[in-house]
Amino acid sequence: MWWRRGRIFKYKGIKYMKIYFASDHAGFEMKNALVAYVRDELAYEIEDVGAREFDAEDDYPLMIAVAARMLVRDLKEGMQSRAIILGGSGQGEAIVANRFPEVRATVYYGGKPEIIKLSREHNDANVLSLGARFLSLDEAKAAVKEWLTTAFPKNDRHLRRIAEIETVVVTL
Repeated sequence: MWWRRGRIFKYKGIKYMKIYFASDHAGFEMKNALVAYVRDELAYEIEDVGAREFDAEDDYPLMIAVAARMLVRDLKEGMQSRAIILGGSGQGEAIVANRFPEVRATVYYGGKPEIIKLSREHNDANVLSLGARFLSLDEAKAAVKEWLTTAFPKNDRHLRRIAEIETVVVTL
């Protein structure tokens, strides 16, 4: 089995950390370009869960939920997977993804790129939500590369905080 939690294995040049992609109409073109970039240039295994065609009237929640469900399934099986989701701002997409257990989505729509690195180092973010209306393709590629290649150092402080996040239950 090529999947191992916390490690990336390679087989015939492919990095076996599966990356799920999902977007609505606002992120559709950028998603397609990033799918090709991550698969062909960065050599990760990808799965595009939609949208499969441009539809100016589509809604993001159900498409993003598919990617989040697949990510959670993989995490429960001990696989190291991540997801990249796109929308106009990336905000609503991250809200949907963060409703799923063990999902830690971070939003990036420009600004200092160090935030991408911190999302991995401090929060072990496993979903990157991109605001396609605010990023150029080159900025998105740089963010994706930084996010995919930044490891989570697993220090006690950050592990403790992530565990605390999973235990939070909101009651009214």
